[in-house]
Amino acid sequence: MALLDVALVHSPVINRRGETIGSAVTNLDLHDIARACRTFGVDTYWVITPFAQQQELAGQIIGHWVEGYGKTANPDRGNALSLIRISSSLEEVIAETRKKWGSDMQVVATCAKPQPDTIGYQAMRQRLNEQQPALLLFGTAWGLAPEVFTSVDATLPPVLGTGEYNHLSVRSAVSIILDRLLGKREEVV
Repeated sequence: MALLDVALVHSPVINRRGETIGSAVTNLDLHDIARACRTFGVDTYWVITPFAQQQELAGQIIGHWVEGYGKTANPDRGNALSLIRISSSLEEVIAETRKKWGSDMQVVATCAKPQPDTIGYQAMRQRLNEQQPALLLFGTAWGLAPEVFTSVDATLPPVLGTGEYNHLSVRSAVSIILDRLLGKREEVV
């Protein structure tokens, strides 16, 4: 198990016009990111939304797979979704994670655009291998709001493809980044 928590931030994030908003929780993000987190040994997957109805919806979905009929229908899914904790704010998650991992825990953001204070994937992987704890932030909608970047310790480089188009789903970005940070590497034969 890595000393790593992942947080999916629904507020504060930005929309396509760059305005700070709160976005909706989606069933696919809950399932797919939980499965990636379980696969790569993440300790806790935080879902951050200040909206009570969105928290309730997420709780119902998680409950179905962890305690309800889904637990017996697909135990693997319940195993993954059991990693999820719901919180109303990023500040709460940072405080809870620091309580768990200690004051040396780093808060690291992700973004589809280059940001200041970037740490490379190899350096971040090395920190995790050395048991340095971290909280990794992912934004929904069009990404984390600018104020989030002022409160983090570092930002990972964007995941880039072969062309100018760069608008991965957050589910895809989480899987790629977790593989870069925690995935086993094959030896070249």
